[in-house]
Amino acid sequence: MQKKRLGNSDMELTPIGVGAWAMGGGGWAFAWGPQDDNESVAAIHEALDHGVNWIDTAAVYGLGHSEEVVARAVAGRANRPYVFTKCERTWNENREIRGVLKADSVRKECENSLRRLKLDVIDLYQIHWPHPDEDVEEGWGALVRLKEEGKVRWIGLSNFDTQQLERCRNIAPITSLQPPYSAISLEIEKETLPYCQQHGIGVIVYSPMKSGLLTGKMTKERVANFPPDDFRKRAPAFQEPQLSRNLGLADLMKKIGERHGRSAGEVAIAWTLRHPAVTAAIVGMRSAEQARGVLGALEFRLSADEIGEIEAFPRG
Repeated sequence: MQKKRLGNSDMELTPIGVGAWAMGGGGWAFAWGPQDDNESVAAIHEALDHGVNWIDTAAVYGLGHSEEVVARAVAGRANRPYVFTKCERTWNENREIRGVLKADSVRKECENSLRRLKLDVIDLYQIHWPHPDEDVEEGWGALVRLKEEGKVRWIGLSNFDTQQLERCRNIAPITSLQPPYSAISLEIEKETLPYCQQHGIGVIVYSPMKSGLLTGKMTKERVANFPPDDFRKRAPAFQEPQLSRNLGLADLMKKIGERHGRSAGEVAIAWTLRHPAVTAAIVGMRSAEQARGVLGALEFRLSADEIGEIEAFPRG
């Protein structure tokens, strides 16, 4: 399996990593609905047993719960995977979420994440969102100090635009950026990916299957029956007219995958990995069965003709 180095770090990453967003469970603002912790642990074990060497989570996923699930899953593993997490999304006793980038808050978040993850050091610590924008420099400076103190090994950013990246790069080198990217969401292709290539910033993309839309298993009926606390109920990509178009793209990916004995999801992931600026892709998985449905993306790659087929699909 071919690995790629993440930016200026010493970490050689497998093409996909475990995304632990949905493993936070239900009952919070950006949940994916209820989730069984045993299923989450089984998904992580399945991925690690097949060679995946990194997991991406965040403090806010399940308001701390996802990090606790990750800790349980990696406990006692002979070859511990790299563990990435994020700060900036904070919450209060009423479970209300807001962005805070004050240095003392970032430091407290890091300590809490280390405790929940049961780690002495976090492999990659990322600012989740650039909110509030006026505190971006203060927050980034806090991450720089945490790295100097050895609490985190490498530092990165998530959901930042090129102007915000430049502001941070003027303070200290950026190891990585984590942006959304899929054959549905192409926004980063014009400026962000070229900027990262130019400045040696690694890119780990999230939502390569657009929150399940490109798995080949999503249907209009399934969307209509999402539980009330599933954020996708409110997402534009899951509403008409976008929904029909996106499911049509998934059908095309399913047909391409069938030629190789691969799933539509594996095709969707391979599509993101085709871009030279992309180091690796975060892949959400909620059970061992779901993990098995996407692990072929560790090695499956698209031909130039197949990439052309996907790019020719009308985006509308």
